[in-house]
Amino acid sequence: MGAAESIGIKDFEGVELTGVRRLLLGTGQWKDHSRFPEWIPAVEPGLAPFLANKGVRLLGIDLPSVDFLDSKELPAHHALSGCGIHILEGLVLDGLEPGLYDLAALPLALEAGDGSPVRAVVKKKG
Repeated sequence: MGAAESIGIKDFEGVELTGVRRLLLGTGQWKDHSRFPEWIPAVEPGLAPFLANKGVRLLGIDLPSVDFLDSKELPAHHALSGCGIHILEGLVLDGLEPGLYDLAALPLALEAGDGSPVRAVVKKKG
């Protein structure tokens, strides 16, 4: 994905999502992982039902959040969660080509936590 104000349905025109259960998005917006970004594009809440209707159950993204960094309401988090889509943020997808991959991202069992660090790894299919 290129630079954009937000990430929405428009970004998936012509993209075949049939059979995609876990969707990883590389925006390229967070270039220096040693520094927290000052700004990121947010996922539009309307994307959640669109992805859910396609069968997506996990959205992974190379940004520290699916919402704007200063968001207090977290509309994308709530929309994705409400549609049964798990969120995997902060992925490092550098050098990963578009394609089909197997994904392993095992969370820690944190009591009363609403998230967890993971060690996410992918392996190219085929």
